[in-house]
Amino acid sequence: MNRELLWFGIIGVSAMLVHFLLVAVILVPFGLPPLLANVVAFLLAFQVSYWGHRHKTFDAAHVPHRQALPRFFMVSCLSFALNEAMYFVLLHFTALDYRLALLIVLASVAVFTFVLSKLWAFSDREQAA
Repeated sequence: MNRELLWFGIIGVSAMLVHFLLVAVILVPFGLPPLLANVVAFLLAFQVSYWGHRHKTFDAAHVPHRQALPRFFMVSCLSFALNEAMYFVLLHFTALDYRLALLIVLASVAVFTFVLSKLWAFSDREQAA
């Protein structure tokens, strides 16, 4: 479990850096609107997350792509939506500083992402649809 958590952190930070650098250094400076750049960067950084977690974090190379890829994409999209929703709620309905609110959100969503990824997205148990 400790190995998984270490790799989850390393790969998560790597994907975040890819996402940030794509938006801030490449896509927006070359004329893409920021919101569109964010979507493109998310899709590209998703590749870092998927392949990294598949091979390093969860050692799930044996799990078929047709199972793991759509599941992890769903987990990633749900995580992003949960991030936005929680951040909105904390910013609008509490007196928390935005930085503390963001840290709470990021930590909570990371736990959510780790658990769903481990138990469902990269699980080698085939589940009925």
